[in-house]
Amino acid sequence: MLMKTQADGLVLEMRKITKSFPGVKALDGVNLQVRTGTVHVLVGENGAGKSTLMKILSGEHAVDGGEIFFKGVQLNHQNTRAALELGIAMIHQELSPVLDMTIAENIFLGREPGGFFVDFQRMDSNTQALLNRLGLPYRAGQKMRELSIAGMQLVEIAKAISRDAALVIMDEPTSAISDTEVAMLFRQVADLKAHGTAIIYITHKMDEIFQIADDITIIRDGQYVGSGPAANYDKNSLIAQMVGRTISSIFPKETVPIGDVALSVRGATRHGVFKDISFEVRKGEIVGLAGLIGAGRTEVARAIFGLDRLDAGEVWLGGQRLVLNQPTDAIAAGIAMVSEDRKAEGLVLCRSVQENISLANLEKFAPGLFMDLKAEAEDGQKMRSMLQIKTADLNTVVGTLSGGNQQKIAIAKWLLRDLKVLILDEPTRGIDVGSKSEIHRLMTQFAKEGLAIIMISSELPEVLGMSDRVVVMQEGRQMGELNRANATQENIMALATGTHA
Repeated sequence: MLMKTQADGLVLEMRKITKSFPGVKALDGVNLQVRTGTVHVLVGENGAGKSTLMKILSGEHAVDGGEIFFKGVQLNHQNTRAALELGIAMIHQELSPVLDMTIAENIFLGREPGGFFVDFQRMDSNTQALLNRLGLPYRAGQKMRELSIAGMQLVEIAKAISRDAALVIMDEPTSAISDTEVAMLFRQVADLKAHGTAIIYITHKMDEIFQIADDITIIRDGQYVGSGPAANYDKNSLIAQMVGRTISSIFPKETVPIGDVALSVRGATRHGVFKDISFEVRKGEIVGLAGLIGAGRTEVARAIFGLDRLDAGEVWLGGQRLVLNQPTDAIAAGIAMVSEDRKAEGLVLCRSVQENISLANLEKFAPGLFMDLKAEAEDGQKMRSMLQIKTADLNTVVGTLSGGNQQKIAIAKWLLRDLKVLILDEPTRGIDVGSKSEIHRLMTQFAKEGLAIIMISSELPEVLGMSDRVVVMQEGRQMGELNRANATQENIMALATGTHA
């Protein structure tokens, strides 16, 4: 049943939307009604069809069946330019900035002021005024490649706001930004609402949903489940409708025996990035690295994995000092790292599940000139079963799978090795609550088997739920270490912001 039209009217109505791709029915009769000046949260597991529905609305995909009404007018033959001209702007989860152009050039790309001759002065002036209004600490003439992922996300938000859109679609806008930046985003969302703009907001973060939503629509496996005011739902009922089952615990942490020290980091320093970082990780232990965006957590992990050189300090594994000139040195010692950006750094999206699982193990399957295809297939099936990777077969192209399954594959490629330490950088970023629970279950299983785990996460509930100890960083400095009993949200944030006593 569709949500009832409110007195202030609908800006958007999508009726019985269907969309098929070769071999897959992505959407099957999905409904969506969005009221003017409200935040409408669209929820569902990875692969439920949320992004496909939004790409139809923004003109990236053609609709197979159903009707779309925007501001009371039925839309036909929609394309991206037409959508923008109508006042529909979309901020994609997967960012695609032009890195060697400035912030101003990215924001006004395709609509540069001045006609045939671009008025760069006016463009820069307008951009700087926008950045200042939003409280963003950037310069209009700054190159995009100088920004962090979080910075690029914020510029995309500024770009959508600059269009004065009647409807802004935000697909996982906070997946790569800090709590401080989230607060800034929510202030902008409130300002947009106050000016009558409608926002469709896609997120997997439960806390965000109930903080920001006016209305909620749930879809599951490409089908419409239901809609209603956010006040009609609570966390448990929403999860049950999203996944079609009850999840007993998102953080299935178990107490496991903690063994000897596996990894020891002593005085690790990289000039201008982090300084004098020291901590240990024991067998069976999960140590969380917490801090705001820019604290240096990922940079420390990269140095442990041999991606970046240390200027000072040491890394010891099992009582032996390591010489880490490159990642192969860390891999040979038994250290693996799953990157925060699985699409760009962890997987080859155009290749199969089997090929990605084999990627870190080629010397095992091809000790000579030829691949042992039988052994490769057997180990691939073993990983598929153990990690419960949902795919038709091992020949499926990884880029077609959901984020949760992609993350499992990024982990699987390391599990065929003799691992001692596993570094997980944002292990559940951009995946749904059901997949998060499965990743956390695997982490617990690995810990029970004696693996030492370093987990970097920007989500405090994840840090608190899964860590045995928490090392907190701020601006490249180690601010403190908390055991599980003392690791509270307040204590972590006090250390992360430098406001602790």
